This record gives sequence, structure tokens and C-alpha cells, in this order.
Amino acid sequence: MTYRYPNGKIYTPEKKEMAAAKKSNPIYSNRGMTLEEDLNETNQYYLNRGIAVIHKKPTPVQIVNVDYPRRSAAVIKEAYFKQSSTTDYNGIYKGRYLDFEAKETKNTSSFPLQNFHGHQINHMKQILDQDGICFVILSAFSGIFLMPAPYLIEYWERKEDGGRKSIKRSEVEEHSVRIPLGYQPRIDYIKVLESLYF
Repeated sequence: MTYRYPNGKIYTPEKKEMAAAKKSNPIYSNRGMTLEEDLNETNQYYLNRGIAVIHKKPTPVQIVNVDYPRRSAAVIKEAYFKQSSTTDYNGIYKGRYLDFEAKETKNTSSFPLQNFHGHQINHMKQILDQDGICFVILSAFSGIFLMPAPYLIEYWERKEDGGRKSIKRSEVEEHSVRIPLGYQPRIDYIKVLESLYF
């Protein structure tokens, strides 16, 4: 199957990426990979196999100052965020719009809500209002969890009303589904979505 970018160019995965994926060691602990890298690789796996089309959203930046020491080596010296970003990832699976945020913590007893921002919560509410599927993937407590957005919104509103400023570990475990780590895909969150929404 051929995939095309919006401008009509044909998408071709880089051979280096595919070769590196084949040579990867299937030991899952302490791989030195971040949550974002694992999700990007998982999304590439979904795309290559026609399972889902999910991409990391680019952060909108305004470049202010660029240094051109050589024609082939421009260096950005100063840039600013144009606007607050919404969530990290969006795409489509089985005709349904997906939108999600990915966050990590090293805290062992709770997940700090300061990792989220009010504009992200508002964005999630808007997605839910349009019948999209919205969730967060949390790397915490030696595991990866998928929490549907309504629970996160509930905890956020509790904080805004003067309550806890974090989600207790027991709450994460109660209102989330643990995503098992694998080789390909690394973080198979689509399998969890299947059990929750399809």
C-alpha cells in the first residue's frame, strides 16, 4: 500500500530506521528510550501496516534570529512558541478521531497534575464534545497506563476546586489500563483502545 503526504509526495520509510528496528534487542527494561520515542516507533509500526494513522503534532514556533555561518549550516539562535500547544498526538483509527497526550513521572506515589496545562484540558473537553476518543498515556509506577480523558478531567477539576494537586497511584491503577510493553509495537495502545471503545 502506498501512503502519500498531503502535498502528494510518496511516503517511504528510511531503511536505517527499519534496519535498526530489526536489530533491536527485545529486552524491554532499561532500554534508554523515552516514552515519546517508544510512541513514535509504535505509531510508525501502525502506519507501516495500515492499522492506524497517528502522528506527533509539531510544536508551532516562530523563528526570530538565524545565523548562517555557511550556506549549508543555518543555526537558529532565537525562537518562540507561537501559541500554546494542545496535545502531543492525533490521528485516526477505524474511522474514529484519536487525540492524546503522553506524560512521564518518576514520582512513586502519585502523578502530579502540574504536568498538564489548562489549555490541554480544555482541548480534551472539546475533543470529547465532538465524540472523538481522547486519553492520556502515563509512564509512571514502573509501567505504562492509558487513562481515558474523562478521568483526567475529573482529577483536574478536583484540583481546580482546591483538592489534591496529583492523582494517587491507586486512582491511576483504578481508572487506567496498563499497556503491556512489547517488541513490535513497543506500546500497543491500540489493543487497549479496542477493549475500551470498539
